[in-house]
Amino acid sequence: MDVLHYSSPLGGMLLAADETGLTGAWFDGASYFGAGLPDACRERETAVLAAARRWLDGYFSDQEPGALPPLHPRGTAFQLAVWRLVLKIPYGQTTSYGALARELARDRGLPGMSAQAIGGAVGRNPISVLIPCHRVVGSNGNLAGYSGGVEKKRFLLALEADGVQRLSVP
Repeated sequence: MDVLHYSSPLGGMLLAADETGLTGAWFDGASYFGAGLPDACRERETAVLAAARRWLDGYFSDQEPGALPPLHPRGTAFQLAVWRLVLKIPYGQTTSYGALARELARDRGLPGMSAQAIGGAVGRNPISVLIPCHRVVGSNGNLAGYSGGVEKKRFLLALEADGVQRLSVP
């Protein structure tokens, strides 16, 4: 496992990758910081980590950053399914935990699913910002929790809203 420290406008982040893709992107001090990292990691910039750094540079430069670097999150089958749904939330838009619960229940042919279970999976997302869990809000539009802190969530949503406002229609 290789790691790289990244300096964002919101503070330090630790990026981690294996030979397949990015396995982690945590804000310093976030809940579950470094979860799943082995005791021994090499600090070096690999192709995957360089791609993640470039993506984050673009994102924090107030631009829609484009294609993601290869991702390789590790979690339960349920968490992976939730994170795949979160990846579908368009830049500059939000959805609710309840909406994700309804979508996953529909995908699995179930009558319903707990929004709290979705919230638990969203909260354990190991790849902050790139898997945009900050775009998931409470059913009444409240910011709810964010493993990096609600102020970071507010900043990320405002950054994306500003980027969308500058888009022009041809």
